Amino acid sequence: MPVSALSVLSPDALEGYVDLSSVPKHRYFGTADVVERLRKAVPFEYVLISGLDVDNYRFGEGVSIDTDLPPAFLEAYMADKLPQLDPFVVAGKSATEVVVESEVYARSEVPQRLLYLQRTFGVHNRTMVPIARDGMVYGAVGFARGTPFNRDEIQFLELVSEALHGAFTRPLMERYAADQMRLSKGEMACLSKASLGLTSEGIGKATGYQLDTVNSYIKSATKKLGASNRTQAIAEAIRRRLIA
Repeated sequence: MPVSALSVLSPDALEGYVDLSSVPKHRYFGTADVVERLRKAVPFEYVLISGLDVDNYRFGEGVSIDTDLPPAFLEAYMADKLPQLDPFVVAGKSATEVVVESEVYARSEVPQRLLYLQRTFGVHNRTMVPIARDGMVYGAVGFARGTPFNRDEIQFLELVSEALHGAFTRPLMERYAADQMRLSKGEMACLSKASLGLTSEGIGKATGYQLDTVNSYIKSATKKLGASNRTQAIAEAIRRRLIA
């Protein structure tokens, strides 16, 4: 699958894409201010942000990648089905702590094709930070450079990776996550008003819905979000960035 020259951080970048499935899965963003600022703190050559907090797009289950890796590298990597063979990625799928390429390679057989691509494109010393919610890993941020990252650098990358992952995935989540979870406009509207502290009666006045309708929307949204009550549903919607 070709890599699209798409940066989800650009204004109106997602215009024209009707749903999440229509957005290119592999996206090359080139230069991004947030990444350049991070490079000043810890130098690195390439970064990859993967996984969304929605079904079928979580790291290890589906594909959602924003990266400045050379498109030719990623295209060859995918064409050769290396995600299934790369011991670094395999280790990352079940990791809850930082994964360091050299440590994985020391105990694994590495495909020669992968080593060839890494040498050709200068993708070395990959280091992966898992991104989790409530103990469930749904994403990952990977960094690469010619020299290994030291312990202090890795600790810093751990601290900032969740924010970096959020910056790149937020546009997709805001536009499409509600559709992925099949939340209706009414359910979203009621959750949004409820997050402001309004009662069902207050939500009804603010939205124009009848009281029974409000309660029905809140109940169905709570079920879809896997929550057990209204408060948990609001918290879950905020965590998933469905509402502000």
